[in-house]
Amino acid sequence: MTAPATDQTPVLRDFGVGAFGIYVHVPFCATRCGYCDFNTYTAGELGSSSSPASWFEALRGELATAAKEFGALPSATPAVETVFVGGGTPSLLGGDGLAGVLDAIRDNFTLAARAEVTTESNPESTSPEFFERLLAGGFTRVSLGMQSAAQHVLKILDRTHTPGRAVAAAKEARAAGFEHVNLDLIYGTPGESDADLDASLDAVLAAGVDHVSAYSLIVEDGTALARRVRRGELPAPDDDVLAARYERIDSRLEAAGLRWYEVSNWAANDDARCRHNLGYWDGGDWLGAGPGAHSHVGGVRWWNVKHPARYADRVIAGGLPAAGWELLTDEERHTERVMLTVRLRTGLPFTDLDAHGLRAAETVIADGLAERSGDRLVLTDRGRLLADGVVRTLLT
Repeated sequence: MTAPATDQTPVLRDFGVGAFGIYVHVPFCATRCGYCDFNTYTAGELGSSSSPASWFEALRGELATAAKEFGALPSATPAVETVFVGGGTPSLLGGDGLAGVLDAIRDNFTLAARAEVTTESNPESTSPEFFERLLAGGFTRVSLGMQSAAQHVLKILDRTHTPGRAVAAAKEARAAGFEHVNLDLIYGTPGESDADLDASLDAVLAAGVDHVSAYSLIVEDGTALARRVRRGELPAPDDDVLAARYERIDSRLEAAGLRWYEVSNWAANDDARCRHNLGYWDGGDWLGAGPGAHSHVGGVRWWNVKHPARYADRVIAGGLPAAGWELLTDEERHTERVMLTVRLRTGLPFTDLDAHGLRAAETVIADGLAERSGDRLVLTDRGRLLADGVVRTLLT
């Protein structure tokens, strides 16, 4: 059930049974990457309509409003198990600014004793002092956007950092005391060779991080990259090449002791896994604060207005700054459960499948795309390459 456009304030129900997290969206970037379709803005695009200071004041207001709304629910608001500050480029706020974000969360919610607190960072806007301030402020995990170690690949992606900076930043974070550091890779960029990918993997492993995320390049409509592909300036990513690159990444990371736990994520051990993302994949609850952020509590999902200035205006006007909301039906919740859980190494419980899904599971097992592991359906190596197809088979 989706709310009418004139009724934007979500009608909340009670909390679910999963972990509760908070996501904070920082919408600011120094430049816009050609492949990015996230809700981000450069200073030139915003002009005088919004700033980090006005965004932060609005964020504090949204957190206070959400805490009040949650306080009226039948169950007590759970302790916050995970915080994830994403964007955009959160590191543009600096160490003090990010520590202030976490303080604003603490002012309105209770952090669990061993809460995981992550921020994304652009390597170029970090330093040893930045990481030291983060650690002192209560952050426990850092995720750095590396994308590639090849200069020409970074240029095609319109990334501004130099190839070696991500590795240096990861080492600085570890030297500051961060046990959990992630590096993000993008593979399949036009012009990337096997040697380029190998160099990126060499750099990742040299950095000594305990988590790696690797995503195939997706050409999103409306991006500068999509326009270049449409004009024939760049070739579209090739599916066979993407599959071969994924297998190459998985082989190298597994050999180095980083095991996949979700199709696009590898960790050195269970403690190194991103608990915040696991909350999404396991159907937990979360508050998404900031322009364009999405939230989910007890089967109710809502999404904030996107533009930072309009977001601030909505917060000042009172209530949650939602652009719309919906109450997920049982069928929608089942669909999302299958879509997300089947991507995990722990697999999808057969009890989550209906009669059609159980018959379909036998088909994907016979096709070598999944296997039985106790009471769960787990993707094979080949199945990971065709995970979307497995989901379609299970649901249709």
